[in-house]
Amino acid sequence: MTEEFNESMINDIKEGDKVTGEVQQIEDKHVVVHVNGGKFNGIIPISQLSTHHIDNADEVVKVGDEIGAYVTKIEIDEENESGSYILSKRQLEEEKSYEFLQEKLDNNETIEAKVTEVVKGGLVVDVGQRGFIPASLISTDFIEDFSDYEGKVLELKVEELDPSNNRVILSRKAVEAEENAKKKEELLKSIKAGDVIEGKVARLTNFGAFIDLGGVDGLVHVSELSHEHVKSPEEVVTIGETVKVKVRSVEQDSERISLSIKETLPSPFESIQEKYNEGDIVDGKVMRLASFGAFIEIDKGLQGLVHISEISHKHIGTPNEVLEPGQDVKVKILGINPEEERISLSIKAAQPEEETNEASEETTQSYTQAAEDENENNPTLGDVFGDKLKDLNL
Repeated sequence: MTEEFNESMINDIKEGDKVTGEVQQIEDKHVVVHVNGGKFNGIIPISQLSTHHIDNADEVVKVGDEIGAYVTKIEIDEENESGSYILSKRQLEEEKSYEFLQEKLDNNETIEAKVTEVVKGGLVVDVGQRGFIPASLISTDFIEDFSDYEGKVLELKVEELDPSNNRVILSRKAVEAEENAKKKEELLKSIKAGDVIEGKVARLTNFGAFIDLGGVDGLVHVSELSHEHVKSPEEVVTIGETVKVKVRSVEQDSERISLSIKETLPSPFESIQEKYNEGDIVDGKVMRLASFGAFIEIDKGLQGLVHISEISHKHIGTPNEVLEPGQDVKVKILGINPEEERISLSIKAAQPEEETNEASEETTQSYTQAAEDENENNPTLGDVFGDKLKDLNL
């Protein structure tokens, strides 16, 4: 009888089989299930009820629920000809979860999952089992504090699956990267040269500032930050600051956008004629030298050119013979062209006329005196041989 009983049990339901049943009873540490088609009831330990940690069985099931599970063990009491199936609802849930996640991974599709816990290395999410988002895969942006993510439902992509090690790695960063790529493509198509838009200063370099326009960065060269001379972008803008910029050019193929902050600001040339006139003599500073002349700043954002012919009364080969950057000079305004934002200046003409004449007189006197000195120091043949020549009968 015992052998027949054991054989009937073995041939009925085996370990590893998937079964269904109705929850009949909930205890502190397990749940009793009537197994459909089985000889015995099933027992699901609380640790095998869910892929997540639970303290009480009634958190996930209630009496009357129809559930599925795997048979992990069969316990038979030969003496009483009774037994029970030890079941795992958790194992079945994990299998379904892996099948679902593998499909999403194969098709490069996204899923939604709720953040259940924030840990030091990233975020724990519920994907039918425990999923993990490492800190490096949370966002395309640097995030220092993850606490704001707790309880949020995130759109994610499956990064890695390893059922043998119960490893499920997910990525929010991959979703954001795709979103940013779409925004970038749309933005590059929508903006054009001449547009004035707002952006946020993303990062600074020694040659300019990169502005985030909402999915794509544009560059404001240091020369386009201000009407005034700027040595370093930090003098004008700060990271995170919202600024208004004008689009100078858009290169679709290379995805380069050239921007200007300067062109959104009032030009000092708009009001130059309220303060300066042709013929005025003003103070200036040498900003830079070129082979053809010197650029002089006479006010903030106002630079003019002193042509090499207007630098000095005497002939010079290059401006750096008499000038150097940073030098203070007086200049005369020869012409102002507000439309082309040009100022023509002269250092030579800024010298008072009497100083020029005095300089000429001093030069003449010095040459005359030099000639006289030379004559005194160099006697003629007559002076040397005069008396001797008288005695000669020529």
